[in-house]
Amino acid sequence: MKKLIGLFYKNLFLNNTLFACLSGSVVLFVLGFFFPWLGAIPQLVFWVIMVLVLLDLVLLYRTINGVFAKRVAPERLSNGDENELAIYIENFYPFNIAVGIIDEIPEQFQKRDVWFKTTMKPREHKQILYLLRPTRRGEYEFGFIRVFVKSPLGLVSRRYNFEQTEILPVYPSFLQMRKYELMAISNRLTDIGIKKIRRIGHSMEFEQVKNYVAGDDYRTINWKATARRGDLMVNSYTDEKSQHVYCVIDKSRAMKMPFEGLSLLDYAINASLVLSNVALLKEDKAGLITVAEKIGAVVPADSKYTQLNKILEVLYKEKTRYLETNMEALYTTVRRVIKQRSLVVFFTNYESMPALQRQLPFLKRIARFHLLLVVFFENTELKTLSEQPATDVEGIYIKTIAEKFAHDKKLMVKELATHGIQTIFSTPQNLTVNTINRYLEIKARQKI
Repeated sequence: MKKLIGLFYKNLFLNNTLFACLSGSVVLFVLGFFFPWLGAIPQLVFWVIMVLVLLDLVLLYRTINGVFAKRVAPERLSNGDENELAIYIENFYPFNIAVGIIDEIPEQFQKRDVWFKTTMKPREHKQILYLLRPTRRGEYEFGFIRVFVKSPLGLVSRRYNFEQTEILPVYPSFLQMRKYELMAISNRLTDIGIKKIRRIGHSMEFEQVKNYVAGDDYRTINWKATARRGDLMVNSYTDEKSQHVYCVIDKSRAMKMPFEGLSLLDYAINASLVLSNVALLKEDKAGLITVAEKIGAVVPADSKYTQLNKILEVLYKEKTRYLETNMEALYTTVRRVIKQRSLVVFFTNYESMPALQRQLPFLKRIARFHLLLVVFFENTELKTLSEQPATDVEGIYIKTIAEKFAHDKKLMVKELATHGIQTIFSTPQNLTVNTINRYLEIKARQKI
């Protein structure tokens, strides 16, 4: 009995409407001292309020389980993307109710205002949709769903607590991966900024003989098939398959820098996942190597159906380290693991020319055996500072330093190019598109 009474008081909340009515009653009592003609009106108003409160309690508590609510969430969340979740709620009261819902989302989001309001008719059910954007990989713990119900009187609220604690893992951006996957399957990558590269010559992979359409190279006309069919027929070629594509991800402190909530490491991981998926769809073999002060994960290149899940599980666990990249260990691993000429995409970041100079001897050695593509990031904050007009001496100093760092980045691109090393110098938000662009360009020009 004591437990029931305790739960009654614990889940009972007085609304602002009740406080407003009681304030009005107090005002009437005060006015009664100055205007005797008010008589018993203040007491009458007070007792009417009390009766309405009792009636409101009866309406809310006579139904044991007046509402039902549950969270509808995916099995896992996608890092850096807007993930859709929902709260399903059903009304079992025989009258209209006003509902307020609190979903106890994980502490990583640092949100305390996840409050949804709605009204419901008798026996009605609704689904309330909302979006969450995680910025870190790992496990996210959701808590209770709290539902506050008000009757048409609206004087008090009854709280319902639905225990639905669950832990959802946040994986690298698989939503972005699926978007590019659908584009690649339907050959619509140009719709989202992926450039169509003019093919130089032909690959050695013959695909089919097809009808000539405007724009086809007349040098590919198959005259024997044309004579048989009576229509112009051309030979169709496809990109060479089973080429090895390795994503090498630098996990050192240089990749800890944040940008729009995500670290550079997370941008590199998301781009690597998408690139691996596109490579597998193009029937190439995708592999992965992670490195910091020592070698992390190594996933040999393969084209099996399970390869993408293997890469995804490895990337889910990767974290930034706080030491310099061990380039000697990376070179040794590349020579030991990668047995044939491959495309090696090295995701890293350089903020100064000396940082590049320390790694350059090992990059040159790797480039002797493989097609090396170094991906590093444009510092958008420095770019913004360099473009702002200077109004005082301090502003001139800041602008000059920002322009110097921006100029150093351009010098790094030229320095790598002089040694035959290809580069992608990209802002974090355009990294995925630029990386796939370059991969498709390399495929089209048969550089591997």
